[in-house]
Amino acid sequence: MLSKKKGRLFVISASSGTGKTTLARELLKEDKNLVQSVSCTTRPPRPGEVNGRDYFFITKSEFLRRKKSGGFLEWANVFGKFYGTPKKEVERHVRGGRDVLLLIDVQGAKQVKHTEPKAVFIFLAPPSKEELKRRLEKRGTDSKNEILKRYRVATRELKALNDLKLCDYRIVNRDLRKAHAILRAIIHAERL
Repeated sequence: MLSKKKGRLFVISASSGTGKTTLARELLKEDKNLVQSVSCTTRPPRPGEVNGRDYFFITKSEFLRRKKSGGFLEWANVFGKFYGTPKKEVERHVRGGRDVLLLIDVQGAKQVKHTEPKAVFIFLAPPSKEELKRRLEKRGTDSKNEILKRYRVATRELKALNDLKLCDYRIVNRDLRKAHAILRAIIHAERL
C-alpha cells in the first residue's frame, strides 16, 4: 500500500509592513493544497480581525500554560504581546498531505529553523527602510510610538539577516504582483 505524501512547511518571515499578510491571502485563494497556520496571540484583535481566522486570541496565562507544555512550534514576545504557532495544528495538516504556510517574525523563524530544518524559509523584505516606514504609517493600525518601535525592530532584523543563514529565499517586495509571482514560483519549484 502506498503511503500518503506528507505536506511541506513554508515559512514566510518578515517584519511588520512588508506585505506578508497580503501576499499570503492571495496565495491561499489560488492554492487549495496550501493552508495557513493560525497563530495564537495575547494581543487584542484589530478592527476586522476574527478569532480563529486571523489569530486565536487568548489570555497571557493560557499562552504561558501552552508554552510550558510544549504546545507551540515557535513562540515570540513581540512588543510585550505573545505570539505562537500551535504545534498540533501544523503537524495535523502536514500528516494529512497539506502544505502549511507560517507567517512569522524573524525571531520565530529562527526557532523553526532549529526544530524543522527541512522547512522552506522565505524572507520578505521591503525595498528600503524609507518605504517600510511609509507602509507602517499607511496601515493606520498602530500609534506613532508603536510604528517607531516596529520600524526599529524591522531595521535590526534586516541588518541581522545579512549575517544569518536563515532563509532559503529572499524576496524584495517592490511590487506586490511581482512578489506574488516569485513566491508562487518558489512554492511550485519546492514541491517538485
